Amino acid sequence: GVVEEGKSLIDESMITGEPVPVSKEQGADVIGGTVNQTGSFLMKAEKVGGETLLSQIIQMVSTAQRSRAPIQRVVDSVAAVFVPVVLGTAVITFLLWSWLGPEPRLAYALINAVAVLIIACPCALGLATPMSIMVGVGRGAKQGILIKNAEVLETLQKVDTIVVDKTGTLTEGQPRLTQCVPAGDLSEDELLKWSAAVEQHSEHPLSQAVVQAAKEREIQLDEVQDFDSVTGAGVKGNVQGKPVLIGSAAMLEDNTISIDDALMLQANELREQGQGVIFVAIDGAFAGFLSVSDPIKETTEPAIRKRHDLGLSIVMVTGDNEKTARAVARQLNIDDVEAGVKPQDKYEKIKALRKKGHKVAMAGDGINDAPALAEADVGIAMGTGTDVAIESAEV
Repeated sequence: GVVEEGKSLIDESMITGEPVPVSKEQGADVIGGTVNQTGSFLMKAEKVGGETLLSQIIQMVSTAQRSRAPIQRVVDSVAAVFVPVVLGTAVITFLLWSWLGPEPRLAYALINAVAVLIIACPCALGLATPMSIMVGVGRGAKQGILIKNAEVLETLQKVDTIVVDKTGTLTEGQPRLTQCVPAGDLSEDELLKWSAAVEQHSEHPLSQAVVQAAKEREIQLDEVQDFDSVTGAGVKGNVQGKPVLIGSAAMLEDNTISIDDALMLQANELREQGQGVIFVAIDGAFAGFLSVSDPIKETTEPAIRKRHDLGLSIVMVTGDNEKTARAVARQLNIDDVEAGVKPQDKYEKIKALRKKGHKVAMAGDGINDAPALAEADVGIAMGTGTDVAIESAEV
């Protein structure tokens, strides 16, 4: 729909994968199923029921799941022909020895019929496949990998391209405080203490990341008086009788507080890397800044390196913004990046790669990844992801 009046911050991560909420004002488009964070607004619904984006995603998932041809098991088809042939040969052997063989004919007929069955019957052929699948699935379970469809074990060894989502797959999917840069004589912990005291009353995810960091450092937070949230700019309040302002550079400038040039340069560099920067002023003076980002999981870098060692090509396809996506791709040495894509685009990207003859595995965790997971030769869902993603994937 479309916002008719009011303004708010909306968590669109289920569609875009972007962990930081998006500001919506009059005239902005909003998506059914995304989550309102702060503020209230009146919206005009333009698409309902089967027309909504969520319904279209469900439709894409079911189309992709239906269109995939099952892998023909060579072993099973061979065994299906081979077993009756061997049984038939054993019966003919028994009859021939019973009719033409020397005495005792019945004994010779039985021994030779059994000999044909022992030597020619493909019992090892029939047992080898389920045995190896059972071992593979069991080994996966020990490593925390649930394989829903044993056929994917066969497909996985042919995969040459892995398409990965960013948020929640390569990264933790939760904004966290990454840097605390104080100005003047303040220490990091002091800056964090003053900031978190005010931020504890805000529902904004960036504020929650600051408060969480203070809790992890076991910093005792003071009470705040006259708390106020300035939509789209930041928050303010009085701590220990001193006014504290936290928010954008523009908010500080509006209150005639000048930001240190060297720290502003540092903040801009962090922004270039896709991090969110929050500026802090205490008692009318610039006190420093905090940077918040969605950190890369510790296990991601070695996992990517091992995939490269196997000769696999890795493509990152994400709904997140270009700057953040490129920064993560550079850090992890990912071969190709596509940012700002919609669920339909992820699905089309997988389709295009498969048309070129690539065997594609897709790893993701969100509702926006579900169609792509279903379309890929092998879909790999993160266990921490949404039910829709888990349902769409085989691993």
